[in-house]
Amino acid sequence: MDQNRPRVFSARGLTKTYRVGELEVHALRGLDLELFEGEIVVLLGPSGSGKSTLLNILGGLDSASSGDVFYRDHDLVHASEAQLTGFRRDHVGFVFQFYNLIPSLTAGENVALVGELSPRPLDSRAALELVGMGDRAAHFPSQLSGGEQQRVAIARAVAKQPDILLCDEPTGALDLATGKLVLEAILKVNRELGTLVVVITHNAAIARLADRVVHLGNGRIRSVTTNPMRGSIDEVLW
Repeated sequence: MDQNRPRVFSARGLTKTYRVGELEVHALRGLDLELFEGEIVVLLGPSGSGKSTLLNILGGLDSASSGDVFYRDHDLVHASEAQLTGFRRDHVGFVFQFYNLIPSLTAGENVALVGELSPRPLDSRAALELVGMGDRAAHFPSQLSGGEQQRVAIARAVAKQPDILLCDEPTGALDLATGKLVLEAILKVNRELGTLVVVITHNAAIARLADRVVHLGNGRIRSVTTNPMRGSIDEVLW
């Protein structure tokens, strides 16, 4: 990865501790990480390794217990709730394992709803076209397959043209063929919009699509692997 690109995130000494009754759970233990414009980064590791906690802190959904996290020159650790809300609204798109589409709205309406909150929205039809769902804009979620719903969810996330797309197990509930279509949509967003993409997965094969793979374990970064060239989607096998 060319680290001459502008830095999007910088984390230093990042910790997160939860208290469950009398028990302290250390989700992150002094983590350092930098992420750059236009790259695809995969967070790889077993359950409980800290992947989702890290993603939630980067996305402004959770706060660190200690350490520093900067989005460009904005301090996320000491940001107010109003500032974090603005950060999420203007800069971050989220894609989760489950699609969370509004069932009473069509695909186009689900996407347009998010665009209404953005200062620089992408037209809902254009967002759906980007993920190969332009011809399904008038369909309701119940009329779409799981993979189609996930691609609508990706279109919804990118309709506000975010700087960052954070994906938590986006193919976890899908079969092989459908999962590849979803990954193709994510790669296209990265390629055509230049969006920084961070993907959580348990699937080591998906790591071949990334510029860098961050291996986590027990709340720490165990290693970071750089791929000189991203693999082809057709090379990704479950």
